[in-house]
Amino acid sequence: MPAEGEPVNGPLLAVGQLTKLFGTFAACDGINLDIRPGEIHALLGENGAGKSTLVKMLFGVLAPTSGEIVWQGQPVRIVSPSAARKLGIGMVFQHFSLFEALTVAENIALSMDPGVSLSKIAREASDLSHAYGLPLDPHAHVADLSVGERQRIEIVRALLQNPKLIILDEPTSVLTPQEADRLFETLNKLKSEGRSVLYISHRLEEVQRICDRATVLRHGKVTGACDPRKETPSSLARMMVGSDVAHVSAEGTNTKGAVKLEARHLSASARTPFAVSLKNICLKVHAGEVLAIAGVAGNGQGELFDALSGEYPVASDDVIRISDKPVGTRGINARRLMGAGFVPEERHGHAAVSALSLSDNLVLARSQSDRRAFLGGGVLGLIRQDAVKMAAKRISAAMDVRKSGENPPAGSLSGGNLQKFIVGRELDRQPTVLVVNQPTWGVDAGAASRIRQALVDLAKSGSAVLVISQDLDEIFEVATEIAVISEGKLSDIYPAAELSREKIGLLMGGMYGKTETAETAHAH
Repeated sequence: MPAEGEPVNGPLLAVGQLTKLFGTFAACDGINLDIRPGEIHALLGENGAGKSTLVKMLFGVLAPTSGEIVWQGQPVRIVSPSAARKLGIGMVFQHFSLFEALTVAENIALSMDPGVSLSKIAREASDLSHAYGLPLDPHAHVADLSVGERQRIEIVRALLQNPKLIILDEPTSVLTPQEADRLFETLNKLKSEGRSVLYISHRLEEVQRICDRATVLRHGKVTGACDPRKETPSSLARMMVGSDVAHVSAEGTNTKGAVKLEARHLSASARTPFAVSLKNICLKVHAGEVLAIAGVAGNGQGELFDALSGEYPVASDDVIRISDKPVGTRGINARRLMGAGFVPEERHGHAAVSALSLSDNLVLARSQSDRRAFLGGGVLGLIRQDAVKMAAKRISAAMDVRKSGENPPAGSLSGGNLQKFIVGRELDRQPTVLVVNQPTWGVDAGAASRIRQALVDLAKSGSAVLVISQDLDEIFEVATEIAVISEGKLSDIYPAAELSREKIGLLMGGMYGKTETAETAHAH
């Protein structure tokens, strides 16, 4: 039942003509939206559509430029997250804010009133986590927990504030299918208690499955609303982007050529107390194929990317080979000179320097030999800016990068558009080997489709492509072969057609050699 004081017939929360300007740019432009008691309401839109700006205003992180927020029938000003929590609004951000060296209870205590004892917080967190099907040990250190368990901390921390509305931003992006199913059970329990959920996700099948209504944003404005259960993923995507989203075609990636990338019993010790050691990883990627490596975040994906890219060379030269040449002890520039390309997970600060222009970022990512195309003939080291800008323009056109000016700072682009530029920057080199970590993390349907098709097309042209991803939809769209990484160990490599989501979910949990038995038992 709705909480005491909540209007029975009116919306729990409504916004009227809510606007947020950054200079002259309207990130949110006259948004009207209402959320009813006891509903799961989806907020959909492309990258840069205004979703994050809107929920930051609802949670008190940003102040609106104009418009109003009405909570339980009364206009309110939400000046801070603590003010939002006092009203009854909780939020779980996509990127967790947890201290790994602290326990679960200590992390939760940081957002509670200082007068509450740690033992009481631990007891209440344990009781509540079990009541909602999100079991947690309040005395466990966060560093020892899986990503799924860390997300439970964030949800339990929000629920301890007894919210009437909880905002979830991409909540399943780091979960196995089994963990996602458990989360959906929790959300339905919240709904049955009369609580409301504002659910942001690019996974449209999930939206169809659990959401009662959906509001669509495009370019900062509401462009539609619907009952997602009466839509298809394609029709929802069309509402988001304003046109049909192209389906990824993997036809033509079945012909294997020579081995272009190989890891031979690759092991590497963890570099930090919270990193993962790599344990005896063996893989081969042939020309013409896409090998996708699935796994829950924090199981060695970043460490594997660092080893394969040469960002952290390994002890033995022969452990990693590119085009049958040993490169294990060689750095990233040496591997680029051999025709390899790399796209790391983190866009800002790792794949791009936010304060620099797109053209400057393009030059930085080129190896010494690649840069020669940008050098003038007269003075050693003089860069021809016209050639660089033309290359950046070519990449932007090929990947449909939408930007505010001809050559803006990388940090001014939305996440999806910057990701398209970064992937396009590597594809422009026509690499013989491409290693990509989380190619469409937080990217909308239209941008994701373009990036995935570009990876498939590169393999079709005869390159070897290795994709590290937590998104099973993505993996099944692009992969010819699939393996799973868990606790720094890699499973056998399977033809994509032989794996189900259930089997991948079991492999994600480290159940190597047990998946056939588990599936057979389930069938009986």
